[in-house]
Amino acid sequence: MYFMLMFTGLIETMGTIAGVRSCNRSVELCIVSGMPDYDVEIGGSVAIDGICLTVERFGAGGEMFFTAVSETLKRSTLDRVAPGRKVNLERAMRLDGRLDGHIVLGHVDAVGRIVSDEHIGVSVMRTIEVPNDLSMFIAEKGSIAVDGISLTIAKSGINTITLSLIPATIERTTMSTKKIGDTVNIECDVFARYIYRMIKMSGGSESLIDKMERLGF
Repeated sequence: MYFMLMFTGLIETMGTIAGVRSCNRSVELCIVSGMPDYDVEIGGSVAIDGICLTVERFGAGGEMFFTAVSETLKRSTLDRVAPGRKVNLERAMRLDGRLDGHIVLGHVDAVGRIVSDEHIGVSVMRTIEVPNDLSMFIAEKGSIAVDGISLTIAKSGINTITLSLIPATIERTTMSTKKIGDTVNIECDVFARYIYRMIKMSGGSESLIDKMERLGF
């Protein structure tokens, strides 16, 4: 039986990058988890700021080592990573676990850039600029993963999304360390991608509603 590896977008803990080593167009990352006795095995998958990577070995102090290849570096913020940086960590979802966020695959679509923050009471309305070619996968009140965090889009523009960050999200994730001008990893809702492709491939002169009904939605 085949099971899809996935995450929920609910960050378990923050880690710290303890070392970075470049090797043959790839980068080896040494990460220290912020959670004692982080229960993951060699070969296990961990989303690091929303990027699915494999645990390759452990250090004497429990440090985890991962390799990010050139394709990953091109599509994510790991191309400018440095020791001391905080990262969001989430282990792959267990089959008996609860899906409290949304389905996140750990496959980053693009890099976005924070363009503004508006403080409203204890929350922050954060606006992020995203590439235009992601616009068809983004909808107001839809789901999106930003640095691996499952978030709801409060507002969407032509090439921007605005997120309402509650205190718990700010305190427990790297959203507390980000500022205007910083870059973040963006992963669109996988269902939006599949729906878009099925509608595009179906062709014809049907209306959008008719196409979706015919395809079982």
